[in-house]
Amino acid sequence: MKDVFIIGSKGIPANYGGFETFVDNLVSRQESKDIRYHVACMTFEKNTRNYTYAGAKCQEIRVPNIGGAKAILYDLRALDWAVSEIKSRQLRNGIIYILACRIGPFLHPYVKKFHKYGFKVWVNPDGHEWKRAKWSAPVRKYWKISEKLMVKNADFLVCDSRSIEEYIQADYKQYQPLTTFVAYGADVTRSELKDSDAEVVEWFTKHKIVQDNYFLIVGRFVPENNYEAMIREFMASDVPNDLVIITNVEKNKFYEELRQKTHFEKDPRIKFVGTVYDAELLKYIRENALAYLHGHSVGGTNPSLLEALGSTDLNLLLDVGFNKEVGKNGALYWSKETGDLKKLLESVVELENDARASLAKKAKERIKKQYSWDKIVFEYENLFTK
Repeated sequence: MKDVFIIGSKGIPANYGGFETFVDNLVSRQESKDIRYHVACMTFEKNTRNYTYAGAKCQEIRVPNIGGAKAILYDLRALDWAVSEIKSRQLRNGIIYILACRIGPFLHPYVKKFHKYGFKVWVNPDGHEWKRAKWSAPVRKYWKISEKLMVKNADFLVCDSRSIEEYIQADYKQYQPLTTFVAYGADVTRSELKDSDAEVVEWFTKHKIVQDNYFLIVGRFVPENNYEAMIREFMASDVPNDLVIITNVEKNKFYEELRQKTHFEKDPRIKFVGTVYDAELLKYIRENALAYLHGHSVGGTNPSLLEALGSTDLNLLLDVGFNKEVGKNGALYWSKETGDLKKLLESVVELENDARASLAKKAKERIKKQYSWDKIVFEYENLFTK
């Protein structure tokens, strides 16, 4: 039996987030009888629980809600729990799988402890967290140093993007890192909802949105997702359709800055509609969009991009390596050059049905062949049991 401890996700069952969804699928779709999963789950409650979910042993790890630093503290406390479990249960020769590169400066002594019991330390480096504009310069510097030390001290790195794997190999070649590529997964089943269902009628009526007649953006509301470029280009276009933006803008400084720069509130086509936590409703909204706009420029394989390719017929992606690697010939691409996205938006409205159907088919095939959860879980189980 191979014991695999997963550190760094907020926990399962997944309510949100890429890593949480990944861990949920990894354990709930488990096929191998030779793997036993142990999953750390974050809580702010004093009384912590341990419980079983889809066969995985889950342990709540309490952390105080102290802002950004809580994630670092959470990972460290989760590693302490893993060490304690390994000692008390006399486990041997397993894997500690750490998601993201938050704890580089603290990792080395833990690696030594795990090696004592024959456990290897694996890391998923995620994306370029140190490039994110939401972080201050000192925090970005910390992320970069932390990433370097995670790469240096890990036994093995699993990258969910070939671009990230190439970057790790190039930037840290002095450490000769052992890496592999296993993608993030996506679901290609259609939404169970129908246009007459109450939640569908209520959502579209509330926001005055016409089905099959809107452009859609879904993603975290951060500058590196290029909201400003997409909104400016949309405002400059003469398309009659709405631009529906599903994101959380509450108490967000970036929202105010964007409003002052673009004056998007003067364009009635632009609709910030908040978040949608109902997965089936969100899938339905994706399926019934005229086209999806994706402006992410930082990170590896983006979950919202995979979901869009699996659900939305037409996908308009920012032309960067991460996005082209995923979308290939199943999407259309735009650059940040002024007027480029505007032209694409206007041409998409006029696109023939055959061309649209061809792109939709290629996008779905791309997800089925390369990014299905069953494929991803199979590849991980092969790695874990090697």
